[in-house]
Amino acid sequence: MILVVTGTGTGVGKTMVTAAVAAAFDGRVAVVKPAQTGVGETEAGDVETIAALVPTVTSVELARYPDPLAPATAAARSGLPEVRAEKVADAARSLENTHDLVLVEGAGGLLVRLNGEGQTLADVAVLLRAPVLVVARAGLGTLNEVALTAEALNGRGLLSAGVIIGSWPDAPDLAMRCNLEDLPGMGAGPVVGALPEGCAGLDPEAFAETARRALAGFRPGPGRRG
Repeated sequence: MILVVTGTGTGVGKTMVTAAVAAAFDGRVAVVKPAQTGVGETEAGDVETIAALVPTVTSVELARYPDPLAPATAAARSGLPEVRAEKVADAARSLENTHDLVLVEGAGGLLVRLNGEGQTLADVAVLLRAPVLVVARAGLGTLNEVALTAEALNGRGLLSAGVIIGSWPDAPDLAMRCNLEDLPGMGAGPVVGALPEGCAGLDPEAFAETARRALAGFRPGPGRRG
């Protein structure tokens, strides 16, 4: 089974959600990161962060660029090879042969460009015919962001695996509480979980328990139309 994880933008909690899905899943899990940007060669990127929280996961990073930019721009500035959607899809399919769940974590949002040709994470999902899990912010503005992401998914015939809020505070404000009720109507499916704020600082055992509780309503599957 392959599941693509996208966000409604940058910094919404994709990596933590990817780690949480891996931790809560009962089976062999692999994570593919098509392009890591804004991290030096010796620095820890998203796959290292996930592996620290979920030591049993198999993690694969296909490209790394030092500038904190969209992959296409970062690749052009660095002179390093670009990432192609076909390469990402091939890596995910290869891992699927030996794992029960393969998670493909994008960079930024669904339509951030991977290369100069304009390929995006959406193209990867189309090649894989995989459902897409949408990670969203809790606060004001998230309804529009989720609706736009859902429109992009639906326009490409992609199925949504639901919405997960990447960081849910102990004391949510009025907008956050209302968003929790309104998000299911934005076209990307139901809210299937919300990760508590600060869970990145937990040890692997505590993180796994937190992930199971936070994602109790989520089961990776074929996805659904919003």
